[in-house]
Amino acid sequence: MAQTGSIATRLVVGYLTASSGGVNTLAAQLAQDSAVDISPLRPAAIFTQNVAFDLAEKALVVKYPAIHVYVDRVQNTLTEKFRTFSGKVRTVAEVRVSNDRIDLVEQYLALYVEAVTGVLDANRGCWGEGAFFAGAYEVSFEPMKHGGKNYLQVAKITFEVDLSS
Repeated sequence: MAQTGSIATRLVVGYLTASSGGVNTLAAQLAQDSAVDISPLRPAAIFTQNVAFDLAEKALVVKYPAIHVYVDRVQNTLTEKFRTFSGKVRTVAEVRVSNDRIDLVEQYLALYVEAVTGVLDANRGCWGEGAFFAGAYEVSFEPMKHGGKNYLQVAKITFEVDLSS
């Protein structure tokens, strides 16, 4: 069961960090189109763990923007009867943006969310290793909070990956 979650997160991180068609490529295009100066994500800024931002800021040296990719639910529906696992893996890409200006936080967050959903849109279909992404996702925005020295806002992009192993 744990392996199914790590397969999904590894594949998603691979698409997000791709040198062409990844988050940085799409975010740069979107920023240029909207005349916004946005910094590219460092490869180390894409994490594969589910950790609250306040805990992460206390335990780690955190630099924003950051994307946390994790699985929050695994459901073995046995759609393929003779497989060990065949079901849905609900995956979350949590985008976190911080800035000292409130108006820029929402603007940057919207750009990064659009870049992540653009990566998902471009990678519909078979992902290999028994994983398939149909293309549906849901985006939820959390209210802005004070995080560290600046303002912080989080958006969660939730989607299901069909997996058979």
